[in-house]
Amino acid sequence: NKYYWGKIKIINFLICKGMIFMYDVIIIGSGPAGISAALYTQRGGLKTLIISKGSSSLEKAHKIQNYYGLVEEISGKELYKIGIEQAKRIGVEIIEDEVVQISNEKNFKVTTINAEYDATNVILATGINRKESTIKGIKEYEGKGISYCAVCDAFFFRGKDVVVIGDGNYAVHEAEILKPIAKSVRIITNGKRMVQNRNIDVETIKDSVKEVKGKDILEEIEFANGKTIKIDGVFVAEGIATSTDLAKRIGALVEGNNIKINENMETSVRGLYACGDCTGGILQISKAVYEGAKAGLEIIKKEDKNVSN
Repeated sequence: NKYYWGKIKIINFLICKGMIFMYDVIIIGSGPAGISAALYTQRGGLKTLIISKGSSSLEKAHKIQNYYGLVEEISGKELYKIGIEQAKRIGVEIIEDEVVQISNEKNFKVTTINAEYDATNVILATGINRKESTIKGIKEYEGKGISYCAVCDAFFFRGKDVVVIGDGNYAVHEAEILKPIAKSVRIITNGKRMVQNRNIDVETIKDSVKEVKGKDILEEIEFANGKTIKIDGVFVAEGIATSTDLAKRIGALVEGNNIKINENMETSVRGLYACGDCTGGILQISKAVYEGAKAGLEIIKKEDKNVSN
């Protein structure tokens, strides 16, 4: 009838306009772990989306010789491309975007620079951040004024002066969270050029940071040019948000730089899974592929159970 088809047209219109994005599984990361998980969930009948920055640490591998099934050595870049094409061939949707936030209400909401997506299950598979901040004093003042998560720690800096160190969308998103809570928020790009595709009404300082200092707690930042500013808190948001960063934001247990998982690759947050380098252990393709497959199979099993109930 007209009413029924009218509703269908409205739903299709909203989908086309980018207002409704609902998936059974959203996988963040397109390396061996993320692709392996997607191959299982998509074949298992679950609508699957991969969100990726369009790159993987796998691409940095010059030659791979110790992976099963390879008669000839292959570059990491080649293997990465094959994985992407394999997933696309079976209908996995892959978009290039940057995830800056995950929240969990009735479903998971994954926020990127350009859109928001809902999913019943989320798999974190973006690897780990192998580059630590080189700013002197950062490690010494962790928990004493240094934070890596605005969602987690903004409350402790209510009415105080804080800065976010970073030059990308991750830093901008942290500043947006802090702005209504802190007394003042500034972004320090640490000598780098600020990202252009998002705007936020906060002061931006382009000077390079030499050191963060204080007595028992963080008190000031010293720049390479000799200038100093008094500060109550520093939120480190250099580069992009890793799996561990995203896990912390949603309350999943993290140990050091690794996400804690059970035997089913599930984190302490139900429906949130992690696989690959972000879970620790050996940083090998074979381990990432296994964990991705395991996470995918467990989600299929869970969803099948939910349908039968």
